[in-house]
Amino acid sequence: MDDRLQPAYANAAGSSALVGERNRVLRNTYWLLALSMVPTVMGAWAGMALGINQILTPGIGLVVFLVGAFGFMFAIEKNKNSAAGVPILLAFTFFMGVMLSRMLAVVMGMGNGASLIMMAFAGTGAIFLGMATLSTIVKRDLSNMAKFMFIGAILVLVAGIANFFIQSGALMITLAVLIIGIFSFFILYDLKRVRDGEETNYITATLGVYLSIYNIFQSLLALFGIGGSSE
Repeated sequence: MDDRLQPAYANAAGSSALVGERNRVLRNTYWLLALSMVPTVMGAWAGMALGINQILTPGIGLVVFLVGAFGFMFAIEKNKNSAAGVPILLAFTFFMGVMLSRMLAVVMGMGNGASLIMMAFAGTGAIFLGMATLSTIVKRDLSNMAKFMFIGAILVLVAGIANFFIQSGALMITLAVLIIGIFSFFILYDLKRVRDGEETNYITATLGVYLSIYNIFQSLLALFGIGGSSE
């Protein structure tokens, strides 16, 4: 073999290995994301069946949610490179399902509650598929936009906590719409980072996409619930 061709072959092999690694991380992210929906559904069912959603008053529920969610996320990031990472992530999704049970119980109490939940589920799925498709098309760097979106997410979180005390229906609708927009972007951003090789840990990638899907579903459910209750 001509020695002059060796660098070209080496570069081609390296590029092929890099693409293969990116595809592996993306594939594992999708599989783990799909798996994470199982404990979420189980947690939501357990919350309603065992009456946990009734035991947790709005105030206690907010505290438990904030402490539990941030505690789990810290543990997941700390163990993302160990064998404990996946079980902790799945335990987190079960916890998130339990926390969702209160809203689900309220919506299920409506005459068309089941159809509203299915609409929220279908809407979330459509948004995810749309953003996943866009992640294969968009070529521009989204890092600068992500910084503004992150600030927006923090402001929405603070406003959401404030609205817990204010109880403004108009503010709730506004926040729900903003959350859908912000976290739709984050699905696109997180999946694009995996495709570009910027995120190499599928547990971290799954956590980010899962949180976005969860927030979008919850916001759609709130919007449909408000609309359904006014009929």
